[in-house]
Amino acid sequence: MTKLLSMNRRNFLQASAAGALLSAAPGFLSSQASAQGALTVGFIYVGPKDDYGYNQAHAEGAAVIKSMPGVTLVEEENVPETVDVQKTMESMINLDGAAVLFPTSFGYFDPHMLAMAAKYPEVQFRHCGGLWQESKNPMNTGSYFGYIGQGQYLNGVAAGYATKSKKIGFVAAKPIPQVVQNINSFLLGARSVDPSITCQVIFTGEWSLAVKEAEATNALVDQGADVITCHVDSPKVVVETAAGRNAFVCGYHANQSPLAPEKYLTGAEWAWGNVYTSFIKQAQAGEKLGNFVRGGLKDGFVKMSPLGPAVSDESRKKFEATLAEIMAGKFSVFKGPMKDNKGNVIVTAGRSFAEDAIELESMDYLVEGVMGSTA
Repeated sequence: MTKLLSMNRRNFLQASAAGALLSAAPGFLSSQASAQGALTVGFIYVGPKDDYGYNQAHAEGAAVIKSMPGVTLVEEENVPETVDVQKTMESMINLDGAAVLFPTSFGYFDPHMLAMAAKYPEVQFRHCGGLWQESKNPMNTGSYFGYIGQGQYLNGVAAGYATKSKKIGFVAAKPIPQVVQNINSFLLGARSVDPSITCQVIFTGEWSLAVKEAEATNALVDQGADVITCHVDSPKVVVETAAGRNAFVCGYHANQSPLAPEKYLTGAEWAWGNVYTSFIKQAQAGEKLGNFVRGGLKDGFVKMSPLGPAVSDESRKKFEATLAEIMAGKFSVFKGPMKDNKGNVIVTAGRSFAEDAIELESMDYLVEGVMGSTA
């Protein structure tokens, strides 16, 4: 049934009645969105909603707004980062009357979401992680993201106490700034415990490719890494493979502790329900939605998985003390002196980056101690 609905959406524009619906849509959307706070909201996912990862985290956030008065939720999963997502967005607008769309995957932003935003100026589009620019992008678009690098730093703190080999590992999809920042944060957190710790990173080249993720995890363990984390769409394979090799794991996106209860240290999770609730309240009130929305742990955009049974008392104290500093707004992950893994000075002594420093969203280097390359 889900597959049939998916095909109907993507093929909708080929129907003979499409033209009439398209021309009628803008006025219809305006009246729908304003009538007694009624609002139809569309969510689009690149993978399954129960992937224990990126898509599940967004789906959990969508489930929060589904219970809000006046909200009708429309969702579609397993939509590739191709013209297919444009067809999905267009059918949500014209078939369902969606006035706010959240195309959640990285590759949906440019050109797909931007093309639809230009075509439907009365519809609001908000994308997760895109670097929205006022001078370039339509005003009915925007981006939101969380400073989850703070969570990966805390993952690193837990990893720093758990590792015996002083080698930790990271399975990464693609070397985009958000991923690179997470790798660096993980290693810096571990080095706050022991400056001799190194982190080996392996890029799979894909957001979701189970075979490569398993191979990368096994390769990291074979090279001596005894704590593993990741930034892929679904950490399930990485978590289960690492735990099966007797390595500790730190989660990402959502809570994966049920997959490896004895080996799961903690995890950096999204708290998208808070973010989506704020957007929808604004839309229902007829207020302008933010175009560039960011927040961290203290803002409720990010949360940490509960500490697992393998976390020592000493590790717990350091973890909780660091978390308290972050929540108080008194902590910087990236502070000098700091070099990249090629020996170049990237942060001078006495300088630090605030969590909302825009420079961090263009990060293209790996810090000293990370074994690997973005090229």
